[in-house]
Amino acid sequence: MSREAWGALRRLPSKRWQASFIVDGVRHTGPTTFDTKGAARAYLSRTQAEIAAGTWLSKEDAAAARQAAADERAAAERDAERRALPFSAFATDWLSKRYSASGKPIRETTRAEYRRLLDGPLASLADIPVSSIDRAAVEDWHAAALATGRVTQAARAYALLSSILRSAVSRGMLAEAPEPIRGAASAKTGKPVKPPTPEELAVIIAEMPERLRSFVIVAAWSGLRSGEMRELRRGDVVVTRDAGAVVGVALRVSRAVTHTTGATKPHIGAPKTGAGVRVVPLPAVAYRPLLSHMADRVPLNPDALLWPAADGVANMRQSTFARHWKNARESAGRPDLPLHGLRHYAASHYSAAGATSREVADRLGQASEGIALRYTHGTGREASLVEALDAAALTA
Repeated sequence: MSREAWGALRRLPSKRWQASFIVDGVRHTGPTTFDTKGAARAYLSRTQAEIAAGTWLSKEDAAAARQAAADERAAAERDAERRALPFSAFATDWLSKRYSASGKPIRETTRAEYRRLLDGPLASLADIPVSSIDRAAVEDWHAAALATGRVTQAARAYALLSSILRSAVSRGMLAEAPEPIRGAASAKTGKPVKPPTPEELAVIIAEMPERLRSFVIVAAWSGLRSGEMRELRRGDVVVTRDAGAVVGVALRVSRAVTHTTGATKPHIGAPKTGAGVRVVPLPAVAYRPLLSHMADRVPLNPDALLWPAADGVANMRQSTFARHWKNARESAGRPDLPLHGLRHYAASHYSAAGATSREVADRLGQASEGIALRYTHGTGREASLVEALDAAALTA
């Protein structure tokens, strides 16, 4: 080994030269060997200058710096990929990770509705990078959505878009959520549901296929949702007798069926809300035709569906019922009447009979009394109710 003015040089058995030096009591060798002594000496000179300038790094520190630089480049590439991720891809991932407030996956019907909105009114945003969706982009989309005339759908789509963009912010995909558009998530078409009159309902029942007439009657007086009705089975009908005579019938509601696009099988689960699990007593006007229907058409099996599909076993699809409903409501002069209108009919008559808002909510399976109140309407009994008020005032 030859001593230099600074550092040391050593000729290896391979005839190549190795340079070394001491820094803070630790000997370091060059990152490689050299062909000539002059090349090794030049390396020592450069290294001494780097140490004096404070730019020299040990092998370990240099390796760490290279790794840090590689990590930084990888992070920048990932960030660029994330910022280029189109809205459709982010929304699909977002949808796959949705859970309810109780920590359970969202209902299949909710998932299907979100998918419909993403593929429909929100489709124009599909290819736009989620990182570039700002207030201007949202305003342009919203104006176009309103121009279709489908105001309620635009409101639902806007609410979904806002939720997805808030998630993008929390996941670092978007710098900040666009400033909300006032009232965009609550706009409605202004077309409230008007329940049928008793006369209209009678026409609808008469125009339905015989096997589905009891379905309409029970729905109109129980207020059950369509999915709850289509999953009712013989075992869910609780009959109370006195001396052999039927004195009461109630429906045990604990399940609902939904059919979603693309699914090979229906989804049977709990009702729409936690309050949906309930027992609903029926008035005689509803349970008499129900019992007659069961005697004629429902097998003596607790699992037999009350209103099955044509095969007598599977759950009837909503679309199947809707075809018959459409014809019947048009015959009644009510082409505007949705099946949901029967829940309004049931709530209105239950309220007119004296039920409180809490009792109406319980019957409909609604957790909120405020929501249940939306289902109540006048029943044509206003004059007789005012007379009753006058009678009460005279005896007070």
